Amino acid sequence: MVKTIEWTPEGVVMIDQRILPMREEFITCKNYQQVADAIRTMVIRGAPAIGCAAAMGVAIGALQASDENFDAEFEQICSTLAATRPTAVNLFWAIDRMKKLVEQLRAEGASLDAIRQALVAEGEKVLEEDIEINKAMGRHGAALLPQGATVMTHCNAGALATGGYGTALGVIRAAVESGNAVAVLANETRPFLQGSRLTVWELQQDDIPVTLLTDNMAGHVMRAGKVGAVVVGADRIAGNGDVANKIGTYSVAVLAKENNIPFYVAAPISTLDLTLASGDEIPIEERDAEEVTHHAGAQVAPTGTQVMNPAFDVTPNKYIAGIITEKGVARPPYVESLRELASK
Repeated sequence: MVKTIEWTPEGVVMIDQRILPMREEFITCKNYQQVADAIRTMVIRGAPAIGCAAAMGVAIGALQASDENFDAEFEQICSTLAATRPTAVNLFWAIDRMKKLVEQLRAEGASLDAIRQALVAEGEKVLEEDIEINKAMGRHGAALLPQGATVMTHCNAGALATGGYGTALGVIRAAVESGNAVAVLANETRPFLQGSRLTVWELQQDDIPVTLLTDNMAGHVMRAGKVGAVVVGADRIAGNGDVANKIGTYSVAVLAKENNIPFYVAAPISTLDLTLASGDEIPIEERDAEEVTHHAGAQVAPTGTQVMNPAFDVTPNKYIAGIITEKGVARPPYVESLRELASK
């Protein structure tokens, strides 16, 4: 399995997800500004992967910060990384984790060199933990999939969206590893095509049967009885169980409900934002119009076309059969079940 992100002596190495599956190329971020740019331009994407990148971005920035102005420069590093993408809460979770480590070490009287090395170790630990979390999530979620089911997913919530293994695709991988011969229907996920470019590519690497659908085919195949379950990832989950995920997820959830198909969300505890009462409070990123008006560098809409390009939508909790985490599966009512899992 290709590594999404890795800490190396040369810098933070990431696979460039903008050009998959046509080419497999890696970039090396040698400072925190380059890490921030990689997050902003979607070299790396997916909430858990963004969290890993942010932690490593803080670490590489701290290594290069001066002794004389360390605290001010450290704050600038964190602020720059936090400003890259507004919706995925794992970004802010990771930065806050690194900030708290510095506060703790400062209180203990640690040297700046010791703080720098601790931040590097913590960045690597975030990555290692994410992979183990995904595997635990997979084990919990695999039990929910009927034997031999065809599972629909939307966007990419696999190894490429995480430190490794995946959230929604981790559930599918775990089911296959347990002997359940599931197959996958992958929605293409306009306009960035993470489903067609990334999900299909990942599953082909693992020899898991996958069929590509355009986004507007979802209702047709559901009504035809060809979908046994839906599993998607998440970028932020409010305290009441409302879920922000890639644009188009809400439509899939409504269609699943109409056709009596269970709709599951797979996400780590770090994706929970219990400070938000509902999904109405989740900020939705609006991306560049050219992602819609152009494809692979070619213009596909008239010049001057007005465009809406929200990167995410919010699925209300009433459409969600269960939220799969590394600590277990939350069921309605989510206000109680999510808080209970988060406190474990």
